Amino acid sequence: MLTIGVDVGGTSVRAGVVDAEGTVLDTARTPTPRSEAALEAALAGVIGELAARHDVKAVGLALAGFITPDRRCVRFAPHLSWRDAPVADRIAKRIDMPVVVEHDANAAALAERHFGAASGAATVVFVALGTGIGSALLLDGGLYRGAFGVAPELGHLRVVPDGRPCPCGKNGCWERYCSGTALATTAVELLARDPGSSPVLRRLVDGDPGQVTGQRVAVAAREGDPVACAAMDELARWLGEGLALVADVFDPELVVIGGGVSASAPLFLDEAREHYARTVTGGTRRPLARIRTAQLGEAAAVVGAAQLARDVNGH
Repeated sequence: MLTIGVDVGGTSVRAGVVDAEGTVLDTARTPTPRSEAALEAALAGVIGELAARHDVKAVGLALAGFITPDRRCVRFAPHLSWRDAPVADRIAKRIDMPVVVEHDANAAALAERHFGAASGAATVVFVALGTGIGSALLLDGGLYRGAFGVAPELGHLRVVPDGRPCPCGKNGCWERYCSGTALATTAVELLARDPGSSPVLRRLVDGDPGQVTGQRVAVAAREGDPVACAAMDELARWLGEGLALVADVFDPELVVIGGGVSASAPLFLDEAREHYARTVTGGTRRPLARIRTAQLGEAAAVVGAAQLARDVNGH
């Protein structure tokens, strides 16, 4: 009943042996190589290391990118070297085990559905707030991937026409206003207007706006720094606005907020709920989605990928 889940990130590869209850029994990790051949060799290495210590039956890979509907090929991964690559078959040949590939947000949502905050919920929107926004949809308890396997890219819904530029090529995407990167951008903009109003944040970055990060803004906000608190308020507003837009389309019973920024949820989530309730269409005449934080943290993608491998291969 043991499977391996692998979170293939842009800087590191994290793998774990996971049992049927979602418990991570053992882990291995390695830096992420740049080339396809080196990356696939590194994956085979960490998987082999764990397989030597445990009787595992299948492997799931989780990564940020466009995955084909059959979960065999990676069309595009912005932080990895694969382009239209039959990744599942290549890795399976190296390790002599079945392999399935999934988007990392989908894998995390699946883990929360089986073992975490989304347990028992049928219609769920999962939003991972990190460098950008990762997202997943659970409809009737199953992952929705769209016709071509790339749904949903909620972070690239345009919320501000002619707004902040996004690496995707558009302007005004939701993740440019609601993410760890957005939190830092907002704080820098506020600092430029009134440099003297942020004693804590300026101390944390030694007066250099280039050193402002979402994590430092969160630390400063916990200490009551006015600029950091204002940046958090903006994050809350845009989270509520975006969730209202998503709810107008999908009408979920539950929204799960994950990703690194969710660790600071006490600073913004209640306010985001209020913005959501005020903005969603017919908010006073309809049931509203519950909004919760994820429970599985950094392990979610590993656990979800391992569960998918178990589901697909009937273990």
